[in-house]
Amino acid sequence: MNDPLKLLFICSRNRIRSLTAERLFSQIQGFEVRSAGTQSGARIVVTSGHLGWADFVFVMEKAHLRKLQERFPEELEGKQVVTLHVPDEYVFDQPELRDELWSRVAEVVDLPRSRE
Repeated sequence: MNDPLKLLFICSRNRIRSLTAERLFSQIQGFEVRSAGTQSGARIVVTSGHLGWADFVFVMEKAHLRKLQERFPEELEGKQVVTLHVPDEYVFDQPELRDELWSRVAEVVDLPRSRE
């Protein structure tokens, strides 16, 4: 049996985009999923421990990647970090947000054909 693939999703406040991604992908067998934010007022603020835990780090915007690179350069060495380019224009768990997250993450990791 394979170890689960550990996915970490990062946005600014960990309230909409990354939290939606955590909810969406944590329902898939074979994945462990966490989410965090880059801002000090985030629901969960990203730490070096989050980055060390993850197999893949997904950031919503280039700005999130830059913040991680500034704060955690050593922890990012050798990590697979993917910028999803998901704008901050959704509400939590919005169907269009789920669709966009699914299609962008599917470009990087193998996902089931259906989310059902």
